[in-house]
Amino acid sequence: MMTKPLLTRQLEFNSEERAKRIFDFLFALLVVVFLLSWIIPIVAIIIKIDSPGPVFFKQQRSGRYNIPFYCLKFRSMKVNAASDILQASKEDDRITRVGAFIRKTSIDELPQFLNVLMGEMSVVGPRPHMLKHTEEYAQSIENFMDRHDVAPGITGWAQVSGHRGETKEIQAMINRVNADIWYLHNRTFFLDIKIIFLTVWKFTKLNHNAF
Repeated sequence: MMTKPLLTRQLEFNSEERAKRIFDFLFALLVVVFLLSWIIPIVAIIIKIDSPGPVFFKQQRSGRYNIPFYCLKFRSMKVNAASDILQASKEDDRITRVGAFIRKTSIDELPQFLNVLMGEMSVVGPRPHMLKHTEEYAQSIENFMDRHDVAPGITGWAQVSGHRGETKEIQAMINRVNADIWYLHNRTFFLDIKIIFLTVWKFTKLNHNAF
């Protein structure tokens, strides 16, 4: 069976990468202009009324090639010293009243479209983890670092497949990583569109794995 020359495969890969980046930029731009432009002021006022602290929560997470970047979210917790080391859990007393709602509905993730505009994230890809978790899981899960070969995503195959939320047991993270690796090997433009549609559909339902 004939295989494509290495140069041809590389050119096709680079073309797909450019197309994905163009799509990401245009999609994120539309979201920022038509959605975030009015959602940010409204959510900002509600967060400020609900609890003291900043509107946005910035946390260093592992990006493509394991390069750290500041991931943006609406703040959903009281200001606390454990935010960079302790994962949110069920009945976590750090989560504010408003925070509980925006986490359940994933509204807290919307500012990450700004990360997409800056080229730090993609609309679809493996979710970025805290630096501490990346270091820990890289030592216990053999292919964990493979997921950093692409830009992290706001949503991904793992999330729409039910592998979202707290990972109390190592098997939960292994399942998530396996879904991410499957995406890396099978990603296409149409798969990304499918994941986006599934994410929007799930957005209409409360997520019981999001704390």
